[in-house]
Amino acid sequence: MKSVKVMITSIVVGLLSLIATTVAIGNDSAGPTPIIESTTSQIMAIVGEAPEYFDSDPDRFYNEIGAVLDETIDWRGFAKGVMGDYASNARYRSLDDAGRKALREQLQSFTDIMKSGLIRTYAKGLLAFSGSKFEIVDDEAIDPDARSASITQLVYGSGDRTYTVRYQMGRSRDGSWRLRNLIVADINLGQIYQNQFAAAAKSADGDVAKVVAEWDISANLPEDLDSE
Repeated sequence: MKSVKVMITSIVVGLLSLIATTVAIGNDSAGPTPIIESTTSQIMAIVGEAPEYFDSDPDRFYNEIGAVLDETIDWRGFAKGVMGDYASNARYRSLDDAGRKALREQLQSFTDIMKSGLIRTYAKGLLAFSGSKFEIVDDEAIDPDARSASITQLVYGSGDRTYTVRYQMGRSRDGSWRLRNLIVADINLGQIYQNQFAAAAKSADGDVAKVVAEWDISANLPEDLDSE
């Protein structure tokens, strides 16, 4: 389903968000919906201009997409979520000073790899969604005391294609809303990437440094998203 892969990139959080990804939503009073609308608007504005220069200067496009994502996505939190138990606070506390230093370095390296790889792998697909319509379909008032919320967005593609995107939001201790996971057309990206990292680490006998060094975003696309 190549079109599903393209759609994920068009909403941009396709990257990306795993269960532990944190995205700043703004102040508590804003609620979780505005960041979805704002980020989508910024990204699609970039996409609308891209055909004029992409062939001659693709790095400009990737850099502009990355700049928007840098303002909304905690890449380190995303990478830590993908690493799962191998970057957990419990594991970190169990290590000696040298082990903790190594884990911090591994997490930073993996953060850089994930950020660059996800943008490069998915962003070009955005061009196919220039002019597409995006609609929040369940923008109901969020209970001020709620600790979680789910925001559903419809993406209207070419022809009669409509895709459903669910943003699973959580509230942090400081009251701000954070993006915790992204589900596109019933494909749970968070769980898929987390499972892939765990499987790779198991195959490497727990050698996290090896897994990080050999991680390739394009080689780790969920099968359903990578198929034609």
